[in-house]
Amino acid sequence: MRIYGPVLAAALLVHPLAAQAQTASAGQPDTAAPEAPPPAITVSGSAAIVSDYRFRGVSQSDRQMAVQGGITVSHDSGLYVGTWGSNLAGWGTFGGANMELDLIGGYKAKLADNATLDVGLTWYVYPGGADKTDFAEPYAKLTGTAGPATLTAGVAYAPKQQAIGKWYNTGADAAAGVYNRPGAKDDNLYLWGDGAAAVPGTPITAKAHVGHSWGQDGLGPNATAVSPTGAYWDWSLGADATYRNLTFNVSYVDTDISNRDAAYLRPSFSKGQDGTGNIANGTIVVSLTAAF
Repeated sequence: MRIYGPVLAAALLVHPLAAQAQTASAGQPDTAAPEAPPPAITVSGSAAIVSDYRFRGVSQSDRQMAVQGGITVSHDSGLYVGTWGSNLAGWGTFGGANMELDLIGGYKAKLADNATLDVGLTWYVYPGGADKTDFAEPYAKLTGTAGPATLTAGVAYAPKQQAIGKWYNTGADAAAGVYNRPGAKDDNLYLWGDGAAAVPGTPITAKAHVGHSWGQDGLGPNATAVSPTGAYWDWSLGADATYRNLTFNVSYVDTDISNRDAAYLRPSFSKGQDGTGNIANGTIVVSLTAAF
């Protein structure tokens, strides 16, 4: 899960102003100007500061702050393209990259007034990192609304590729650059569910998330990891408070990755191989997002 890392970037909604009704004089035509049609292409985006970038429950920023942002261009046909980025821990993770850049493309189809299907692909890119760090992950998610509640069910599947293959047996091997299984390829399946409920009469929205990863059991050739322990749960509980285009979020984020399994990650997911701290345990994540 991204809170995405812990944060989910807020979307800017543009509502056309209702045209003023005009009463025609007797025997004269109505001269009210017709309402302008909505634009075929819309651009939206966000910028955020988060206390910790958690991807599916695991810190990608060594439990430090991150600056994140994204932009999406959407067509009224349902097609969209976008990009999203965040800083990382830096040191050994993803071949030494200091940044994650996601390239996204997909299609949204309205199944009913209260149901939307979204299918697409995310290409995870790590600028400045070593070779064999980037990987692709198609996804699909179904979102429905009922009154103030919104529910989403999603699936993401990364097919077999070297970037998420288990090239190392241990985190120490990864830190030392010792390949135990060079050229290995792995895949990964992630299922998740999200829920949100607006509190009537307030700017507060309560949120919950649960996800499960299966597949990749280890670290890729440059410490890329989607499911670094093979199979685990992640979850979060929190709330948004929104004022105009600003959203403040507080969430508790956790996984069922044990301290022993988390120790496997530390040499590659921390800045200086310090071997201290659990980057997959429960924590409070706060964020401030501005939508535009």
